Amino acid sequence: MIAVLDLGIGNLSSVRSGFARAGEDTVVVARGADFEALKAERDDLAGVILPGVGAFGDAMFQLRVSGLLTAVRNVVREGRPLLGICLGMQLLFSVSEEHGLHVGLGVFPGRVVRFDDKVKVPHMGWNELMQVADHPLLTGIQKGNFVYFVHSYYAVLQESRHLLAGADYGGTLVPAVVGKGNVYGAQFHPEKSGEVGEQILRNFVQICRDWQMEQGGMAHG
Repeated sequence: MIAVLDLGIGNLSSVRSGFARAGEDTVVVARGADFEALKAERDDLAGVILPGVGAFGDAMFQLRVSGLLTAVRNVVREGRPLLGICLGMQLLFSVSEEHGLHVGLGVFPGRVVRFDDKVKVPHMGWNELMQVADHPLLTGIQKGNFVYFVHSYYAVLQESRHLLAGADYGGTLVPAVVGKGNVYGAQFHPEKSGEVGEQILRNFVQICRDWQMEQGGMAHG
């Protein structure tokens, strides 16, 4: 089972439907206390999704007031697989310039900045995913595969080793998939990216199940 964190600013149904197609059950969690209780009650809780639609500052505020900020930091520390999607990926960075300066989770060193006026903003639509590193999250992804983006801001990495795949938008290399230890991010929406996105979700499910096996438990699907 995978927990989908609810920040109260986005529709989670498409994310849950994506994982259903990938063969994994999900549960929505809106409070940090509820998440900790879920971890204690369910030995099949194998991974966490940090989705996001909306503004960076609002999302960080919701993480704090709901207690999910502490829960996410605990997940990172304990090694449980975590995937941030779209804004959820951006929240994993150090700081964002969206509507002022906002401090993020700081898992990935880097800054979230707005596209310049040389390109159409937001970056919306299908774009080629260019893999730059071999990684289990990208198993089965091939050159020429396209995924679906909707965003006005993008991450500027401080450490290139965290980049797993990018996308070219008007000459800017947009970090499309990032990874560090047990934490991953996808700037695009895998749940809206057809068979390619479904493959990535299945890969994340497998990463979660492998982690669960390493902990000595059995993941239930």
